Amino acid sequence: MNPQYRSATINDYDAMLHLWKSTPGMGLGGADSHEGIQRILERNPGLSTVAEIERTIVGTALCSQDGRRGFIYHLAVDAPYQKRGIGRALVDSSLELFRQEGITCASVVVYASNKEGREFWSRLGWRLRDDVVMFSTDLLP
Repeated sequence: MNPQYRSATINDYDAMLHLWKSTPGMGLGGADSHEGIQRILERNPGLSTVAEIERTIVGTALCSQDGRRGFIYHLAVDAPYQKRGIGRALVDSSLELFRQEGITCASVVVYASNKEGREFWSRLGWRLRDDVVMFSTDLLP
């Protein structure tokens, strides 16, 4: 059965969180709370996508943009549905949505230990940046 793709809504939160928690290599934190995801969806309307098969979410691409660069977070496909082109379709859709917003560059953060994730992005032709280092801090107590 072919997946259906549509914009993610906050009503999808529980199903998306379940998928993210069951996806090896996925990092979750305080910003992934219901409120945090609602905020990213509201500030970036229509940019995040879910893939559904028989009304079950089997893939997600949580996306945002800052006016010049697009960001893809939490790209995930449920294990039984991997290697069927769903991840690639979610990425292609995300990039097209960025283009429609006038965004000309996109980035994704992948944990160094996530070998499958790194291989996926490499297969899609994304380049590993070795000229930058990411720093972060938690603002939540």
